[in-house]
Amino acid sequence: MEPIETIMQTVAEIPYTIEVYPDKDPLDPRKAFDNLGVMVCFHKRYSLGDYHDLETNMFNNWNEVLGYIQKHSGPVVALPLYLYDHSGITMNTYGFSHCDPGRWDWGQTGWIYVLCHTLRSEFGWKKVTPKRKAYAEQILLSEVESYSAYLEGAVYGYTVKDPDGSEIASCWGFYGYDHKKNGLIAHATEAVKHHLKLAA
Repeated sequence: MEPIETIMQTVAEIPYTIEVYPDKDPLDPRKAFDNLGVMVCFHKRYSLGDYHDLETNMFNNWNEVLGYIQKHSGPVVALPLYLYDHSGITMNTYGFSHCDPGRWDWGQTGWIYVLCHTLRSEFGWKKVTPKRKAYAEQILLSEVESYSAYLEGAVYGYTVKDPDGSEIASCWGFYGYDHKKNGLIAHATEAVKHHLKLAA
């Protein structure tokens, strides 16, 4: 398989080649990883988000879903989830009016929320201040971004080759198109440094 991108990196004045490949068997971040948020989704064709026992016939609209969550769970932060379904699917928390103002191929598909006791348990907070709520919201946004990358197939791995063309490291499971932001390049660079340390 040919790499979709080749990145040249120089470490300790030695050139290395990072070859980026699609991850053919990515893990579902809602099932494989620990998440701060709870993602409740409904869709006729897709199984999305986290497992839940709610049914669509329990509600008339998305506000009723949120009201149920607020009554029974008491979330600190809750964000809407929108799904765009056109030659593939993608998700965000603000909608897709920028590319489909007529809403032909998108609509709300659920909510993601985090509970007060989860924040207290996870971070040791006694009080959830507005600043801490904003921090929790950023984590939820990051979770949605990673999940959307998974839905889009935007999950990658790399191999690193030395100047002789020998593979010295590889790793998979980087979510998102931006390889700086998703940590792939930094991880590969650290792998090279570790290789050099072992070879010294």
